[in-house]
Amino acid sequence: MILPENEFTLFLIIGLASFRLTRLIVFDKIMEPIRRPFFKEIEEKDEEGDVEIFLMPKEKGLLGWGGQLLSCFWCVGVWVSLLLVLLYIQHWFIGYVLILTLAVAAVGAIIEVIISRIMDI
Repeated sequence: MILPENEFTLFLIIGLASFRLTRLIVFDKIMEPIRRPFFKEIEEKDEEGDVEIFLMPKEKGLLGWGGQLLSCFWCVGVWVSLLLVLLYIQHWFIGYVLILTLAVAAVGAIIEVIISRIMDI
């Protein structure tokens, strides 16, 4: 078996995987083309005349619902967690690989943030 049977360790691994996949969906640039249909761009000028672009969820229908979901880190996190737990429960090899890969990527991202903050001091 790829994933540990120790409940606490498994909880941490799935938690890290959920964290990474949620951030990938909600924030990472690579997923921007998938998020774009659910948002409208609003341009505003600040006091200095610079244009700022804000993304607002569309207001109606399925695209509006999707935009509301995708703009909420906590909401996406619940659904991502459910998906990963179901993949684990089904004992699918691809689920194990996905969970482990995302967990390792999360640890790498956390280490990168820590090192970046230390280097800036």
